[in-house]
Amino acid sequence: MTQPPPPPPHQPPQQPGQQPGFGPPQPPQAPQTPPPAAPPAPVQQPGYGYPQQQPPQAPPQAPPGYGYPQAAPPPQAPPQAPPGYGYPGQAPNPYGQPTPPYGQQPPYGYAQPTMPLQPQAQPGGKKFNAQLAIIVSAVVAIALIVGGGVWYATSSGDSDKKDDTANSSGGTGGKDDGKDGGSGGTGGTDTGGGTTGTSTKPLEKVPANPASKILFQVPAPKVSKDTTISTAGSWLTDKVYAKSGVAEITGYDPDKGTKLWNIKLPGPVCQGSNHATTEGRTAIIYQPAMPTKDKPSHGCSQIAALDLNTGKKLWTKTANSGDEPISFNNITVSGGTAAVGSTSGGAAFDLGTGKQLWAPKPTDTCYDAGYGGGAKLVAVRRCGSYDQPELHIQTIDPKSGKVISDYQMGSGIAYASVVSSDPLVVAADVGESAKDGSGISDFFSIDNKTGKLRTRISAPSDQYAASCDGITKVEECHQVAVGNDRLYISTEEHDGSGKFSQTNEIVALDLATGKQTGQRADAGEDYTIMPLRMDGTNIIAYKRPPYDKGGQIVSIDGSTFKETKLLENPATESVRDAETGFSPDYSELLYSQGHLYMSAIFASDLGSSSDEEEYLALAFGTN
Repeated sequence: MTQPPPPPPHQPPQQPGQQPGFGPPQPPQAPQTPPPAAPPAPVQQPGYGYPQQQPPQAPPQAPPGYGYPQAAPPPQAPPQAPPGYGYPGQAPNPYGQPTPPYGQQPPYGYAQPTMPLQPQAQPGGKKFNAQLAIIVSAVVAIALIVGGGVWYATSSGDSDKKDDTANSSGGTGGKDDGKDGGSGGTGGTDTGGGTTGTSTKPLEKVPANPASKILFQVPAPKVSKDTTISTAGSWLTDKVYAKSGVAEITGYDPDKGTKLWNIKLPGPVCQGSNHATTEGRTAIIYQPAMPTKDKPSHGCSQIAALDLNTGKKLWTKTANSGDEPISFNNITVSGGTAAVGSTSGGAAFDLGTGKQLWAPKPTDTCYDAGYGGGAKLVAVRRCGSYDQPELHIQTIDPKSGKVISDYQMGSGIAYASVVSSDPLVVAADVGESAKDGSGISDFFSIDNKTGKLRTRISAPSDQYAASCDGITKVEECHQVAVGNDRLYISTEEHDGSGKFSQTNEIVALDLATGKQTGQRADAGEDYTIMPLRMDGTNIIAYKRPPYDKGGQIVSIDGSTFKETKLLENPATESVRDAETGFSPDYSELLYSQGHLYMSAIFASDLGSSSDEEEYLALAFGTN
């Protein structure tokens, strides 16, 4: 198995002809006058040792078609959204199915280096920095993704029929499946309540000895030659570590790696929710059949709820746009509800029973592109015309979809990511000013109850390292966490004190004022530090290691910013190579109670003759 090929030049998908919108009950009345630009944030006060920030600029007026894929404009713009309850609807001139090529996170750093079961002896001499190796591999490790994270050059697999097709009526009700936050999530964003950290008491214990060992390793699944298939999704509960494979999900004993259960699926998993309930229930979207050379994607139309502790698939649903099932880009869990979003509108189901709570309607002219979950349910809703989109950030009731608060983003913002649902923080690239592809130029701190903007925080791409995929996955952000009414964010790497050394920090910004608090957690020479999630008032962070050391998990005190080491991986070369093969931005990192799990979001075989072993997942644990 080898590195995926470099990506082709970015080509936005062609738009189909203008179609009527779809979605659950309608959004609030769209304004008849152009939306005001979001007010600028106060001038940022630099923290100790951190580069000066530039004062934010008011977002520019959007040029025709800004933020949407560039294609021939539709015959006419859709009408302004009528009043309603904020349920999702179909996009003006929706992309259609399958999802666009950029609908899956690129598999940077996917191909995993060799790691024998027994660590090798430490070699003499200095090899070139593993950080640089990952940068190089990231350039060449991107697969061409078509609809749900699959690039296929050969045929394989079979199909399976869908079941329980949802109608457009829906309704409210259904038993609440419990509060969110007890279990793990994907993308390194949630092992105990997401990035928000609603509890005030830290749960992670400091081990007597933070030195870790390899608990187990899961070999990378074999796939057909010249093929890359999505394996997105990993979760952690008190009883099981669960990981998506190729058209399956397997539960492992968290310490031994013994297989506890296996759920076979007809097609690849496109995405798993970053959140689970205290009972260990979560949700996924997946394809109804395996891709083939003739049909590289069947669309991410299947929605399923899982009981992670028992290994049961509770139910499977679809939602239709006309006679065709909708291909979804985003799934989340909040308040016992599984919510899915797409350019054809969103839908929601009771997590325990599968009862439909809302779904697309032919009369909708706005649509919910996606949702942020966890403590609250937040919709990213698009209204307005094709060339002048209006983006709304709505906190909604998980059971009814009723809008609790609504904040309208300013002109020039067509996409946004939910960084945290409570406190509510979204990220956006205003006027395409983030030149590094991070998807972030500004953060917006919003009051959940009133929908009013608290502050806008400028995040220059040359200073901050956080990234989000707001185009299709509105809840996919890295190197940022929210808690204590603060935004914790990684800085870009910069020169350290030693010759040729690099390092960075985590800094804190106040969500009420937008100013830096002066708190700073240093990575240390040749380490790179990044927040994974909150642990009560503390921040759980991962330190990517230099060439001669193992990675670390640290807990950062939310008040003093004192760092406490919770775990440190072996420094032997084989283990280091395996660990650094999992790039934190493009892999899944979960940590809890002395256990660190790292996993890949793609399985690939692009014709390499290499005999090196590669891994789907690695598990480390303290003694």
